[in-house]
Amino acid sequence: MKGMEVIPAVDVMKGKVVRLLKGDPQFAKSYEHLGDPVALAKRWEAEGARIIHLVDLDAALGLGNNIGLIKEIVKAVRVPVQVGGGIRSLDEARRMFDRGVTRVILGSLALKDQSAVKTLLEEFGENRVVVALDNLNGIVMIQGWKTSANIAVNDAAVKFSRMGVKLFFVTSVTLDGTLSGPDFETIAMLCRQGVRVITAGGIRNLEDIAALKRQGVHGVVLGKALYEGLFSLREALAISRDDPEM
Repeated sequence: MKGMEVIPAVDVMKGKVVRLLKGDPQFAKSYEHLGDPVALAKRWEAEGARIIHLVDLDAALGLGNNIGLIKEIVKAVRVPVQVGGGIRSLDEARRMFDRGVTRVILGSLALKDQSAVKTLLEEFGENRVVVALDNLNGIVMIQGWKTSANIAVNDAAVKFSRMGVKLFFVTSVTLDGTLSGPDFETIAMLCRQGVRVITAGGIRNLEDIAALKRQGVHGVVLGKALYEGLFSLREALAISRDDPEM
């Protein structure tokens, strides 16, 4: 067992490092003091990250994109990069892979066009295609978290698992950016179903990370807690590895 993936985030909006509250651009907080997105990605790599989570908030919200920055970051770091936000067509997903991205995270596209997911699984393999189950009170949300997909998280997990999806990115919309603790209930339910969960949203301390590890999550994405300096990436990585069974 390699331990749980601890994945630091680089959230990008208009070329800068920004965090939203519950996905709402009206509550965007700039973290320019951490440096530009490329510098932040390099910092996470230097501090031991084995993979980096890159979110294009402009693309997710339909406000443009940060493609140039994505290319720069992929070139600037040696570790794998996973990208989410606004990948709404099969061609765009393929272009992400062409740019050197290791994993793509698909939300709206996956829920609207399952054949695209099947195609990408066939072309790139099960370890490089992640389906996002961003959810509001247990219902999957799409289109930058603005629209309901009218399917419960557990039903969506079963449906996509049957198609061959092995990795799911699970975020609770009401907890994202709140530093109020993860959605342990939903995550536990999915882990009991045997789903490989990468989770994000609400993580506030090292105890949350340890608890998620005990639940059996595959990975945890850390954004605001790292940006706010509540703990260090090195401390989080130490928890992920500190397992006598490994």
